[in-house]
Amino acid sequence: MTDETGAVETEEAVEVAERPLPDNEVLRGLFEPFEDVGWEDSRGQDVARVPNERWLVFATAAKDAGFEMCVDVTAVDWMRQRPDRFEVVANLLSMQHRLRLRMITTAPRQEPTVASLVPVWPGVNFPEREAYDMFGVVFDGHPDLTRILMPDEWEGHPLRKDFGVGTVPVQFKESHKVS
Repeated sequence: MTDETGAVETEEAVEVAERPLPDNEVLRGLFEPFEDVGWEDSRGQDVARVPNERWLVFATAAKDAGFEMCVDVTAVDWMRQRPDRFEVVANLLSMQHRLRLRMITTAPRQEPTVASLVPVWPGVNFPEREAYDMFGVVFDGHPDLTRILMPDEWEGHPLRKDFGVGTVPVQFKESHKVS
């Protein structure tokens, strides 16, 4: 059968894959307005895959939805395994809803930058500084992005996978001979 334009009509309807959303009412309400944020279940934990440019907006919405605490912020170096080398991970906690949510975003290989979550949760000041110090991820808008673990004159970021493994000279005392 053909339509008026001459195109062949098929009886099979093309199904559009529906975006998976969490079953939990609070999480569903958080995810629905963000069509570009993906949800997945990772071993029983809810995970939000957030585009880098929406990181701060989604975090603010998460706080408004009841995630009153950001427990931790860290980074992952995928080196050659993924197109975007770095992932930044924030673990959120809602005590009122008894929920956890892991937020993940990516940062590019060259000049990895992510918006700071300090304006939303001031307690992430030190975890973001640690991720900056160890991985070199810059948190845009952070009030004091300075080294926290390594000396100020240290060059490089020790938890990057391409950071050279250092050696420390070890001197052994004279060993006793067993007779």
